[in-house]
Amino acid sequence: MNSASPGRAESFARLREAVEYDLVVVGGGATGLGVALDATVRGLRVALVESDDFAAGTSSRATKLVHGGVRYLAQGDIGLVREALHERAAMLANAPHVAQRLPFVMPGYHWWERGFYGVGLKAYDALAGRRSLGATEWLSSARTRALLPGARAQGLWGGVRYWDAQFDDARYALLLARTAQARGARLLNHCPAIDLVREGKEGGQVRGVVVRDAETGVAATLRARCVVNAAGVWVDAVRAMDHEPEAPAQPPLVAPSQGVHLIVDRSFMPGGHALLIPRTADGRVLFAVPWLGKTILGTTDTPRHDLAREPTPYPAEVEFILGEAARVLARPPRREDVRSIWVGLRPLVKHRGDDGDANTKAISREHTVIVGRSGLVTVTGGKWTTYRAIAEDVLDHAMTRGLLPRRPGGVTARLPLLGAAPGRPLTEPPGEHLYGSEAARLRELPGAANWLWRDPETGSGGLSEAMVRYAAREEMAREVGDMLARRSRLLFLDAAAAGALAERVAAILAEETGREVDPAGFEALALQYRSLP
Repeated sequence: MNSASPGRAESFARLREAVEYDLVVVGGGATGLGVALDATVRGLRVALVESDDFAAGTSSRATKLVHGGVRYLAQGDIGLVREALHERAAMLANAPHVAQRLPFVMPGYHWWERGFYGVGLKAYDALAGRRSLGATEWLSSARTRALLPGARAQGLWGGVRYWDAQFDDARYALLLARTAQARGARLLNHCPAIDLVREGKEGGQVRGVVVRDAETGVAATLRARCVVNAAGVWVDAVRAMDHEPEAPAQPPLVAPSQGVHLIVDRSFMPGGHALLIPRTADGRVLFAVPWLGKTILGTTDTPRHDLAREPTPYPAEVEFILGEAARVLARPPRREDVRSIWVGLRPLVKHRGDDGDANTKAISREHTVIVGRSGLVTVTGGKWTTYRAIAEDVLDHAMTRGLLPRRPGGVTARLPLLGAAPGRPLTEPPGEHLYGSEAARLRELPGAANWLWRDPETGSGGLSEAMVRYAAREEMAREVGDMLARRSRLLFLDAAAAGALAERVAAILAEETGREVDPAGFEALALQYRSLP
């Protein structure tokens, strides 16, 4: 399989040249990329366009967990948990360099917690069956302290250890994009869909998409038998393009929920175990997850009515996370300890009758597929772990309606993504291990020994000049944010360090792409990521 990426001009030319695609996907997040890869492997002619960068929205801002959903089990959503546990196994098998199992410890500060939650987690094991990543164990207080050296020891009754998994969400999305491209799909980031093509009786059927290259301003019409709207929290904007002039406005599908995450140094939670508090003061879940050399604290679940590309946290959300962390960590993190703060918008499905101010914790995390009268296929909701199953469901809906030819499914259940190879733990700082079997090609590029950034706590891992060049040549990176937020995760790990590198990264990208790359926008973004309200 050839993984080399064509140049930008060539990619846009190839995107335009097809007479008709079987499928055009709008949206380059987890769901859209999953649909594109699945359809391509089934032998369909596929194009995908993304208005920003691949996974630039919700799909790069997860809590980095590949999981069945312990809290969904507590809510009685057995079907979703069973499906997610099945899909968890597929994700780990298909990209072991960027998705790996991770042990979690649930400390008990009340006498009943250890037994109560342990029984529930045993049920979680049972649902996983042969796909279990490890058996749940009841822990003594001494063993709990040994596995969670950063947890508060006072009042600790013991704990429970169970197994789930974690991943690098943005890099996983990128691998989906590159694997689809290597198999014949035509994908372009920074290329928004600006209109739908409608044909047939009274112009009633969607038969393509009008797109515009954000770099050149050139527009193109992509004709297709089927168009899938996988724009995440922005699906309603694409649905509005399908609106008939005399028809009443369609009610929104999405009730956005905001999730905030704080990054602090690993010293607050040393070791390789994640911490889970199953019920915070307001009934939410709190995680402290070791990831790429840092610790993620989160998350919140707050209704949000605007759809900003770069949403900002509410002051109460920051105080909530810091306050809950102070209850369980021996060394409570302060505002000045936060290295980066980032926010994602979840596209939760809004059912009829939902109050716009409804508690989003109560809204289903399951996905919805709608095939409109025009044939536009819209998918929203769901979670990262089940992206592959969602993609299969989308294509099944399209084939059932006769929009696509019937082809057998299940083709991506055991499909290694580019670079798939056993990797070092994702708890370690970022580095060449995230490239899997492609690391050897990376090391052949100029600047492989020129490290732009090293993890300050360990002095290992980091970001090299060669990684920037590789991102431009092989991974479709065009802007500084593409590199420092998603090809490298430095913006999410240490926003100040990322901002300081903006000019150097811009210069390398300009050299590689032959175009001017302005670092100013990213420098402002890095300031936002390190500024707490």
